[in-house]
Amino acid sequence: MNLLENTWFLALHPAKQALLATLFTWGVTALGAAFVVFFKTINQKILDAMLGFAAGVMIAASFWSLLAPAIEMSEEVSNLPKWMPALIGFMSGGIFLSITDKCLPHLHPGFEIEQAEGPKTKWQRSVLLVLAITLHNIPEGLAIGVAFGAVAHGLPSATIGGAIALAIGIGIQNFPEGTAVSVPLRREGMSRKKAFFYGQLSGAVEPIAGVLGAMLVLSMQAVLPYALAFAAGAMLFVVVEELIPESQLSGNTDLATMATLVGFSVMMVLDVALG
Repeated sequence: MNLLENTWFLALHPAKQALLATLFTWGVTALGAAFVVFFKTINQKILDAMLGFAAGVMIAASFWSLLAPAIEMSEEVSNLPKWMPALIGFMSGGIFLSITDKCLPHLHPGFEIEQAEGPKTKWQRSVLLVLAITLHNIPEGLAIGVAFGAVAHGLPSATIGGAIALAIGIGIQNFPEGTAVSVPLRREGMSRKKAFFYGQLSGAVEPIAGVLGAMLVLSMQAVLPYALAFAAGAMLFVVVEELIPESQLSGNTDLATMATLVGFSVMMVLDVALG
């Protein structure tokens, strides 16, 4: 942590820290989408491994960066049993994503337009693909914002290193998400420029969610464990409902599973080393 002690970043307001962190994660999404500028297709095994890796990062982040700190904070900000705020927040996050999943038309990468989820619509495939990725980028941005906002309260369980590790981890796993949107659109005949635009657009919601998350916990300390656990539940819902099924859709189950373990390990090391 000595490397972080005297950086200009630490002098910023937590909402500005969250904004810069989520602009970084959006930028990595755009970097993944830029893959389409050079390639019209991507080897399915590589894509499945990338999605599996992203799933592993999100699973680790859900526990190490969000749920475990939420449990520790429960004793510091609440008189309830230490597991209760985390449980309420965690389940609320999953239920919220489940309801949103049913209310918002979207299409997961790798599926046909007939398999779009949510209300029936005549929206184009490109719009439905972007909405699917955008849907799970909201809890990612929220998680980063809440993590940086929590640091301002000076609680032992909330560290700037942990918040930075979370942003780095989510940024890393955003790369395959941008690629997973832009490459299929390019393969279907969309121009490179338009495919890139739609691919990076899915990450645009993260800075908004990040700033809102930071401002929320800054104004209400008691909501901290609930907010962290909420983000964890929402992220885990995305992993189980979307990333893992997509990574194994083409039959590369062993490869995707090992990539998930690698992603989990990378995020675990990041969080322990920085947090």
